[in-house]
Amino acid sequence: MNDLANDSMTASPNSNQRLDFNTPTLQRKRRVRAFKDRLTRWYVSIGGLAVLAAITLIFFYLAHVVLPMFSGADLEARQAQQPAWLAGEGSPLLLAMEEQNRVAMRLNSDGKVQFFAVRDGAALNAYDLPLPAGARISSISQDQPGSRRVVLGLSNGQALVFEHDYKVTYPDNVRVITPKLVYPFGQEPLSLDEQGRALEHVSISQNGNTLLVGGSTGADVHLLSITREENLMTGETSLEQQAIALPQIAEPIKALVIDPRQQWLYVVNGKATADVFNLRNNSLNGRYKLIEGDASVSTVNPLLGGISLMVGDSKGGIAQWFMVRDGDGKAVLTRIRDFKLGNSPITQILPEERRKGFLALDADGTLGIFHSTAHRTLLIQKVADAGAVAALSPRATRVMVESKGQLQRYVVNNPHPEISWSALWGKVWYESYDEPKYVWQSTSANTDFEPKLSLSPLTFGTLKAAFYAMLLAAPLAICAAIYTAYFMAPAMRRKVKPVIELMEALPTVILGFFAGLFLAPYVEGHLPGIFSLLLLMPLGILLAAFAWSRLPEKIRLLVPDGWEAALLVPVILLVGAFSLSMSGHMENWFFGGDMRLWLSNDLGIAFDQRNALVVGLAMGFAVIPNIFSIAEDAVFSVPKSLTFGSLALGATPWQTLTRVVILTASPGIFSALMIGLGRAVGETMIVLMATGNTPIMDMNIFEGLRTLAANVAVEMPESEVGSTHYRVLFLSALVLLSFTFVMNTLAEMIRTRLRKKYASL
Repeated sequence: MNDLANDSMTASPNSNQRLDFNTPTLQRKRRVRAFKDRLTRWYVSIGGLAVLAAITLIFFYLAHVVLPMFSGADLEARQAQQPAWLAGEGSPLLLAMEEQNRVAMRLNSDGKVQFFAVRDGAALNAYDLPLPAGARISSISQDQPGSRRVVLGLSNGQALVFEHDYKVTYPDNVRVITPKLVYPFGQEPLSLDEQGRALEHVSISQNGNTLLVGGSTGADVHLLSITREENLMTGETSLEQQAIALPQIAEPIKALVIDPRQQWLYVVNGKATADVFNLRNNSLNGRYKLIEGDASVSTVNPLLGGISLMVGDSKGGIAQWFMVRDGDGKAVLTRIRDFKLGNSPITQILPEERRKGFLALDADGTLGIFHSTAHRTLLIQKVADAGAVAALSPRATRVMVESKGQLQRYVVNNPHPEISWSALWGKVWYESYDEPKYVWQSTSANTDFEPKLSLSPLTFGTLKAAFYAMLLAAPLAICAAIYTAYFMAPAMRRKVKPVIELMEALPTVILGFFAGLFLAPYVEGHLPGIFSLLLLMPLGILLAAFAWSRLPEKIRLLVPDGWEAALLVPVILLVGAFSLSMSGHMENWFFGGDMRLWLSNDLGIAFDQRNALVVGLAMGFAVIPNIFSIAEDAVFSVPKSLTFGSLALGATPWQTLTRVVILTASPGIFSALMIGLGRAVGETMIVLMATGNTPIMDMNIFEGLRTLAANVAVEMPESEVGSTHYRVLFLSALVLLSFTFVMNTLAEMIRTRLRKKYASL
């Protein structure tokens, strides 16, 4: 009774008592609620910032791994050496270092070979070459990089071939390197010029048991083939010599180069032209102008593999040339790319033994580090005075320069010379290719190989796969979402929508497995049926709808409103079964029994079993649930008042859909498409298992492809940590992440603009 009286007194307008909203209990509740609000606000803010920080850190980490590829080379000088034995040794003809950078070799003009320690210049073994009495060295040349084979042209028309070898032993677990000279074809010099004239230029190439030695005297070329045969019974070796006659050359010779396959002989004369001889039939292939203007050839040296010729001129330029087949199938010496060191004549070109890079030294002592395929100049630095001679270590990590009786050592830091923006994204003219191409080929079965790391085929494959997937998924998903949200009965919608969204939970590896093992061969065997299905299915649905509209109204009223879509299920099944069952008959009627062969032979369209069509079908099936779910929610969320108002004003349901509902839901529909595109771009397992995984650039729907994501998944386990290949794969991930970031940013901008534009509806 007292409580009721109090309540009535509080409620009475004439009462002086009022409700107290500041009681201790209410104050405590407000404090707890305020604390929860602040806690939630901080929790959400910290979570959002943490996500942004994680994405930013991913970007920075990827950039940290990628950026070293684009840094240049640098030289770190070591203490100069002036060993006592070097005084009075004569001018150097050749400097070389062995694999471990511990022992170096020096050949002087008197025919003395001195081995010495790289670290302190201490003298090791010394040898006098077996030169004939009265003969002196008139020219020198080396075989392919890494062979350690040297040929000396002598003043009496003979040539001496030797190798500098380094035997490694481990007495008492201590590595000992013992240098020595080896004469694989005997210590007796080989006679090239019967008249005994000095060999002004020499060249050498060994292919298997056959050695080709070339020399020049004036305008005459002397070529000698030596075959070494071993008796399997006695172990004795015999040498067979054969002189090779070549057409006469009119101009004085400046350089000779024999390619390692012993197919081409390049003869460079003093007028900056090259005569190329085909050694298979001893004929002249052609005469080519190497340098335009008043410059002259100063030095010529082949790159690793012997396919490319690096031609240095008297004005500091370096040009790369190699044989290319023209449209008629004839091999033509072609100028590929140019480099510039300075303005002084190039005196030495030192090719690397493991990569297509090279070093160049000019007459002023300026050293340049270049990479041929990447067309990249990595370093230009003065290292010595005029008249210097340089040597490059086999691993291209050390450079030794002799100048004025002093040895100067440099440590070379040049880990990723083969990467440049043009090599990654542009067409590159690789050796033995007829034209510049986009190529990804990171590994090979042999060592005679140059990595080709163009990201263009992978990026193209990524966009190609996404395009065909979206071509299938976008129309089906958007139309299904519109019908489900706008026309379908609520009871049916509650059944259909969860089933479609459940497809999103299906693992993509299962879809890829299904596509690769079943769908790909099935599509190959039923191509006419697959393509006729694309034509007959819309036609069948339209005919079924027309027939339904012509039925009596009492029959049509038997189907509740919004359940008409269920009637299309048997229509779709019947049209699909009919199309696929007629596939074999259509193949016999129109394509000679095999549509695949008809495409390849009659139309010239290449066909791979695992191709973009299979990827489009499988990945489109995986993308449909993403697009459908978001688009359906966007259409369903359009206020019913807009729909009812449009219908009340006399608009038909179709007019209401096209002019009100879709426009209002367009931001959500666009977001659905962008999310589906992001899913298609980043998909890995379906592309990996349902395509030929071939990195080619061809829009043909019947050709395979390789995407950035699939390439990272395939090659990352086999890449060496820190290598160029490893960092390029990280660059692929960075490109993929950047593409997704840019697409999402554009999508958000467009979505915001659409929302503002149609907010007044």
